[in-house]
Amino acid sequence: MSMNEQMRQSEESILHTYNRFPVVLDHGDGCWLYDTEGKKYLDFAAGIAVNALGYHYPGYNEALKEQIGKLMHISNLYYNEPMSQAGKKLVKASGMSKAFFTNSGTEAIEGALKAARKYAFSKGENERNEIIAMNHSFHGRSMGALSVTGNAHYREPFEPLIGGVKFADFNDLESVKSLITDKTCAVITETIQGEGGIYPAEQGFLEGLRELCTEKDILLIFDEIQCGMGRTGDYFAWQSYGVKPDIMTCAKALGSGVPVGAFVLGEKAAAASLAPGDHGTTYGGNPFVCAAVSKVFDIFEEDHILEHVRELTPYLEEKLDGLVEKYDVIAVRRGKGFMQGLVVSGTPVGSIVSKALENGLLVISAGSDVLRLVPPLVITKEHIDQMIEILEKSLV
Repeated sequence: MSMNEQMRQSEESILHTYNRFPVVLDHGDGCWLYDTEGKKYLDFAAGIAVNALGYHYPGYNEALKEQIGKLMHISNLYYNEPMSQAGKKLVKASGMSKAFFTNSGTEAIEGALKAARKYAFSKGENERNEIIAMNHSFHGRSMGALSVTGNAHYREPFEPLIGGVKFADFNDLESVKSLITDKTCAVITETIQGEGGIYPAEQGFLEGLRELCTEKDILLIFDEIQCGMGRTGDYFAWQSYGVKPDIMTCAKALGSGVPVGAFVLGEKAAAASLAPGDHGTTYGGNPFVCAAVSKVFDIFEEDHILEHVRELTPYLEEKLDGLVEKYDVIAVRRGKGFMQGLVVSGTPVGSIVSKALENGLLVISAGSDVLRLVPPLVITKEHIDQMIEILEKSLV
């Protein structure tokens, strides 16, 4: 069956909620993807920051195959060893207290919001249920996650959403302070805004949020779904700021390919929020996905993935800054680690994404005018050079 026939078949049976690019991807190897007709593509999208280890990283597939041979699912009515191992490693990497495994980042956000409201409820503050989120944020597409997503375009078709949500401006501490009342139970923010255009948080903003939340006993939630798991050179982006949240959400690269997320609670939130019966999931934390999570942490440690990202980031930034200097269509670069954005001026960013695809490079957009690069964390200088060469062809 040709690619066109496969795409037509998909359109006949799959609900059209994505405007997909005209390519049918078949398999991957390292940092490369191949379509069903054999054309190869350098992958600087990584499944939207999911495939941190690229494709067929040594030991990863084997760990999953071994677990399939044992057990894939038993429900959360029973313990399983991969969940215990994965939980221990996640808690250690984050320096937090308790983890809850979900099926996605969106579900991790839902759990974090419930934990925040239950924390206030547990203290007898039933009216303290308001949440402050950020404009231009993105936290997911379920009703609760949409409610704290600061983009009306995503929210309006599905309103009314959950109430008690106010929106402040990212990196504007005063705008947060102006919204706090005696009903505020949580503040939620991405450490680096992703869909909103690759905006890293400012040091003073996160420090100010932490001080404010501590003073008023408000839970601080950091969304690390896209920027976490090594993408910035630390396990979680907030660690480079030295500002610790009360609740953290993560997903995407957590399993490096399998559908898994988590929300992780600090001691205060863990001790006085969700209890048996308050929250649950049928598939979350099953042996298969947790075997993947556990192996990802092992690989990160044994193969020094975080060190590799830190070592290679200056080279990536230097090459991207060169594009800014050379091409008028690229106005500015912003980002952190292997989460970079190029602001496009004078031409639709979608046209550059499409040209790059034609030329054998996978990149994606963020917001209305940002070219987003979130490659596998195992890229080399050679991959960066190849990306620059293909991207240059796509800019003219």
